Amino acid sequence: MAFPGANTLFALMLFGMFIPYQAVLIPLFQFIKGLGLYGSIWGLILAHVVYGIPITTLIFRNFYADVPDALVEAATIDGAGFWEIYARVIFPISIPGFVVVIIWQFTQVWNEFLFAATLTNTGSQPVTYALSQLAGGQAVSWNLPMAGAILAALPTLLVYIVLGRYFVRGLLAGSVKG
Repeated sequence: MAFPGANTLFALMLFGMFIPYQAVLIPLFQFIKGLGLYGSIWGLILAHVVYGIPITTLIFRNFYADVPDALVEAATIDGAGFWEIYARVIFPISIPGFVVVIIWQFTQVWNEFLFAATLTNTGSQPVTYALSQLAGGQAVSWNLPMAGAILAALPTLLVYIVLGRYFVRGLLAGSVKG
């Protein structure tokens, strides 16, 4: 949907992809604590949702740029409103885009460590942080951390196995004009 300033807003959102986690860690910590979400899984979810907005915006914008205007115009002529056009025309053809975003965000969140170490407490830390606690001390018994690493990698592997065929198709959607 085009509106005045859309390109400027898009550029500002993309700028968010280039801000490193470390640069906003202290203000983010203070914000999460101010909301009363520090130490809970909800504060971690909020941080990941906000940091996921730029890349998902880029993926969906490229995907929706390929949707022919004739489809939307035909639905408008048939009397469909904005939400009906989205539900009946746009959403069904955007499933590959959603799959790419789901895989991307799941992998990013699952493998993230910094927010998990700073925004949660011991009761709500994700598996990646717990995995880092398996190794330590003078001598590391490698069998326990390696078994933990395999168990921690299984969910990501299963997501790629189940949704992998949509991943490349969804990534390439919107990349070639013709």
